[in-house]
Amino acid sequence: MPDTGDSAIERLRALCHALPEAQEKQAWGEPTFRVRNRMFAMLAAAASHHGGGRPAVWLKAAPGEQALLLRAAPDRFFVPPYMGPAGWVGVWLDGPVGWDELGDLLHDAWALVAPRQLRARRAAAAPPAS
Repeated sequence: MPDTGDSAIERLRALCHALPEAQEKQAWGEPTFRVRNRMFAMLAAAASHHGGGRPAVWLKAAPGEQALLLRAAPDRFFVPPYMGPAGWVGVWLDGPVGWDELGDLLHDAWALVAPRQLRARRAAAAPPAS
């Protein structure tokens, strides 16, 4: 069953706030998620002009990742307005959401803007891959 409404937004917030030094800041009428004032994600609420009637999150993405995600699952990912031309990717939150995958994408977005020293501390604290 799709996760709609506030529960999806609260899960998104929990994933973002779990990242080191992540902070939530209102901008453009939406919650944005930042590390040391550099944005890595933004909620696009269904009721706002950003969401276009559907809740979503916009994420900073590495070069080429937007095209890969869109090709792999065009029903779950999209090119967001404004930020899409810079390579950001949108993820719909009103359908089936792969929360583990979204957590990984948020971590990757965070790592693109986090300072090198903070990324190194995070990597040192992470459990070894099995």
